[in-house]
Amino acid sequence: MTAIIALTAEGAALARRLQTALPDAVTFGKAGRADGLDRSFEDVQALLQATFLEGTPIVAIMAAAIPVRLLAPLLGDKKIEPPVIAVSQDGASIVPLLGGHRGANRLAVDIAKLTGGHAAVTTAGDIDLGFALDDPPPGWVVANPDLVKPVTAALLAGEPVRLERDAGAGDWPPAERFAEEGEYTVLVTDRSDAETGSTLVLHPPVLAVGIGCERNIPAEDGVAALRQVLAAQGLSANSVAAIGSVDLKIDEPAVLAAARSLRLDPRFMTVDELEKITPRLKNPSDVVFQEIGCHGVAEAAALALAGPDADLVVEKQRLGKVTVAVARSRQIDDGSVGRPGGKLFVVGTGPGQAAWRTAESVKALKAADTVVGYSLYLDIAEDLIAGKERLESPLGAEEDRVRLALEAAATGKTVALVCSGDPGIYALATLVFEVLEKSEDRALRGVDVAVCPGISAFQAASARLGAPMGHDFCLISLSDLLTPREAILKRLDAAASADFVTAFYNPQSLRRRSLLGEAKTRIAAHRPADTPVAIARSLGRPEEKIEITTIGEFDTESVDMLSLVVIGNSETRRIDVAGRSFVYTPRGYAQKSSKKGAA
Repeated sequence: MTAIIALTAEGAALARRLQTALPDAVTFGKAGRADGLDRSFEDVQALLQATFLEGTPIVAIMAAAIPVRLLAPLLGDKKIEPPVIAVSQDGASIVPLLGGHRGANRLAVDIAKLTGGHAAVTTAGDIDLGFALDDPPPGWVVANPDLVKPVTAALLAGEPVRLERDAGAGDWPPAERFAEEGEYTVLVTDRSDAETGSTLVLHPPVLAVGIGCERNIPAEDGVAALRQVLAAQGLSANSVAAIGSVDLKIDEPAVLAAARSLRLDPRFMTVDELEKITPRLKNPSDVVFQEIGCHGVAEAAALALAGPDADLVVEKQRLGKVTVAVARSRQIDDGSVGRPGGKLFVVGTGPGQAAWRTAESVKALKAADTVVGYSLYLDIAEDLIAGKERLESPLGAEEDRVRLALEAAATGKTVALVCSGDPGIYALATLVFEVLEKSEDRALRGVDVAVCPGISAFQAASARLGAPMGHDFCLISLSDLLTPREAILKRLDAAASADFVTAFYNPQSLRRRSLLGEAKTRIAAHRPADTPVAIARSLGRPEEKIEITTIGEFDTESVDMLSLVVIGNSETRRIDVAGRSFVYTPRGYAQKSSKKGAA
């Protein structure tokens, strides 16, 4: 995916043009706003930095100095940093700022063709050779990147470099720039046993794996069988572009784990789709046909994924309860056959401020085809999800919302289930796993679930206050809608007697008015009257308000559902610094330092 970030209305118009022409491009900033309003510069800064940190290529339609200054503090390893391109809002100037050999130069040239502008490519290899060996086509892997520099230097110096090709389509790298002999060799291969002393090894995406297994075998058996087959045949995992099976195996741990070991999304085909491949099978099986309705799984899946011109390079191999086959083609498009098992990101967006989103959550929201959530939570993330399919459900319908998200993912979509705060803290991640545990639907159980952390309200409150959670603390929800009142009171007594700093979620609503007062009374029995208490409302939003009081003066009636309450322990202190009040709980560092000094 490529993120196109625009800062002005003119830039937004160009962003929309580019989005329609560039594969997997998504617009953000003003171009991504459904209401058409400008984003603040702070939001653009947060978006640029988060997108860069997650490794997503960036097209910044703004003055080049803006991404230069905002991203400079984040620069570290150019081998892993994503491409960054600055584009003038009229499309006339396209400047690759970072990642020239990670796709920036190629993307700049593509944009220039679309806008009629000039791609200001300055990398010597691209200018003189017309290609970069460390920026191969999508899906290719450079096995020994440390050799790129000397091989490129030899080519630029006019020295002969040999090209050897035993796999791939044959159009990259261009043969006319190479000689029949030379000190260095560039080898395009799907073999894993190539010598690399003076040979730059490039692995093209030419292999497809078909895999089948018996029901409910351990996940590690699938990984072990795959590795064993590839190793025995001398095939590189870097050239595997696709892996798949029959859709009856959509929830099989061994199949899913084998795909994850290759960092690929598995593809699943129906028995009818696989049966069409029967004439090409080396080992058709009547037993398999009687069992599921097609004459083969591993060989058929490999050939189906590799395409009509593919050949089996590894006939089906049975290793224990797993069957593996491998097909080879000139070029494989992983997304053209079958369907994925589906992916569900359970995403926390933090308290509501763009700067408090985690890079992982931002990346998940960008990657999703469909977003599911309560309308307020979706509105908070509108700049990241504009234009995506949006499925809403009201408060109180949490289980329905989770099922809606899982069912959408089970159709093969990539879905983001959006929560505020952190999805694993009083949010929907736990309900996702509860629903999956009870479900017998294979499609649901085959959904790839990832929980993406967010900044929780207690973390945001702690940061705003200073360091109230500097020592042991606990979180307690005061909602008795899901937890029995007796259990809440028992936990309150335990927290109070153990002298925990305590944060209260769901402190009270219009109908629930008694538990917060009860909590104050029980904790106050174990604390000095001047123990700091903080009420944090609407954290990270324009209406944010922080109030600091004491447990003796704490008015529980002033608290609502948008508040989080923090009560210190017996050591928690309030301090004024530079005109601001902070709350902190010491952990003993100062006492230790004093003792060392005295010694």
